Amino acid sequence: MKKENISDAVIRRLPRYHRYLGDLIREGKLRISSAELSRIMNVTASQIRQDFNCFGGFGQQGYGYNVKYLYGKISELLGVSEGYRAVIVGAGNLGRAFTSTHMFERRGVNRLAMFDIDPAVIGTKIYDVPVYSVNELGDFCRKHNVHIGVLTVPKEAAYEITSTIIEAGVRGIWNFANMELKLDNPDVIVENIHLGDSLMTLCYEIKTANEKREKDEYRKTQNPLRIYGAP
Repeated sequence: MKKENISDAVIRRLPRYHRYLGDLIREGKLRISSAELSRIMNVTASQIRQDFNCFGGFGQQGYGYNVKYLYGKISELLGVSEGYRAVIVGAGNLGRAFTSTHMFERRGVNRLAMFDIDPAVIGTKIYDVPVYSVNELGDFCRKHNVHIGVLTVPKEAAYEITSTIIEAGVRGIWNFANMELKLDNPDVIVENIHLGDSLMTLCYEIKTANEKREKDEYRKTQNPLRIYGAP
């Protein structure tokens, strides 16, 4: 059912569909039209239909989409039921934050362990996740068939850690090391996450909105009669 060469933009909208549909299920919603989903997600109905048509459609003419069925199909596309296993490398503030949330399990990913170099945390548990020495990382990944490595380490250590887990069979890297991790291995998928970029994007949007507001206010002062609807 899946078409070839699906754009990154479509793929990156799938988790949003999954999240909103999950909310609709909890609200008891049984079916929804592309127009209704459009209003909720701020994506055009045409775009929604095009996105779903990339994977076979999922809807019925005149009926719309069965919410539970659509949620299940998108869960399947996103690998929620594949039983992926992850380790977190780095037990600093960000790594600890990842252990304090159910984000992984709710998306079908099982956090097995954390790894660090600090003797003070090695051998302890952080929110019930055991912490091991980074020296055990490769053997652990091989033994437990780990699929995903979450990097919350300093950028200077990122490539060394990545090399270790790739040699151990890990094929997915979720990189928070504040650097662009580039690999020559086509079998390894890297998702580089830059939290600072997201913050700067927000700052840009605020700045742009403020500038637009200031321009609108200036136009009103230059054309005072427009306020009262004069021609």
